[in-house]
Amino acid sequence: MAKKDIDWSSLGFAYQKTDKRFVSNYKDGKWDEGVLTEDSNIVISECAGVLQYAQTVFEGLKAYTTVDGHIVAFRPDLNGERLENSARRLEIPVYPKEKFIDAVVKTIEANADYVPPYGTGATLYVRPFIFGSSAVIGVKPAEEYQFRVFTTPVGPYFKGGAKPITIRVCDYDRAAPHGTGHIKVGLNYAMSLYQIVDAHNQGFDENMYLDAATRTYVEETGGANFLFVTKDGTVVTPKSDSILPSITRRSLMYVAEKYLGLKVEHRPVAFEEVKDFAECGLCGTAAVISPVGKIVDHGKEICFPSGMEEMGEVTKKLYETLTGIQMGKIEAPEGWIKVIK
Repeated sequence: MAKKDIDWSSLGFAYQKTDKRFVSNYKDGKWDEGVLTEDSNIVISECAGVLQYAQTVFEGLKAYTTVDGHIVAFRPDLNGERLENSARRLEIPVYPKEKFIDAVVKTIEANADYVPPYGTGATLYVRPFIFGSSAVIGVKPAEEYQFRVFTTPVGPYFKGGAKPITIRVCDYDRAAPHGTGHIKVGLNYAMSLYQIVDAHNQGFDENMYLDAATRTYVEETGGANFLFVTKDGTVVTPKSDSILPSITRRSLMYVAEKYLGLKVEHRPVAFEEVKDFAECGLCGTAAVISPVGKIVDHGKEICFPSGMEEMGEVTKKLYETLTGIQMGKIEAPEGWIKVIK
């Protein structure tokens, strides 16, 4: 099979329909075996649980072409575990991790011609999700659900290199204590849309959310975890029950300690500490690390020593090491790379 006739270098981070997607339905208390289908449309009741009460959870991961020509996925088992946890929190029937991995592999295999070639900077984004499909008018869980996996080729998050961004401290809260901030649900992202549009309108790239209880500790942005580097080279990531457990963040912390020999700390980070850090980044699936050059707190600027021109020294090493692992240039820890073909 030949690769699709796509200008890989011009791809942006946007949806493009591919040939097949995986679909499984939950009915009468069990999930069916699921099928691959060419139909990208979903037909549901106007009263479906997902439409009335936002009963939906999702994941995001990527497939890559490695330097030796294999197609691989990065740590899909952790995405499966996180989807299980998200589903439990919204009273959605769990789609088991083992079946999740199998569905992801089948979907990537079926769309292998859309996996961008090595060296283009592009990847195949994979989006698994579950939603309540049956009619619900009272406030309660749906009785029927659908699990789907689709793929779309996407370009590098940063075209021309990762330039540091400017973010602001947001007056709104992302997640409540004991709420849903620790799981990957659509409603969390819907709540952040007003703030991100407003941030862009005000000339900022992203929002920094503080803890809702005291507004004194750093949490995350609308879609990524924070990563800081101290002036002595320690890598620090904020810890909170309201922060989504980013797979990229966890991987970077391992890389920092085991590959780069750096000290790492995963702990509550007071906002008052931020001005004393040497580097700052946002970590997630899409960009791996987005460097932050400046944080604006209601007119007061916090400018990091790493500057506004390029990634800080430690951040760059972390980025290059993790992407090297993903692309097969650096040996991966056991179990991190799932070879598709």
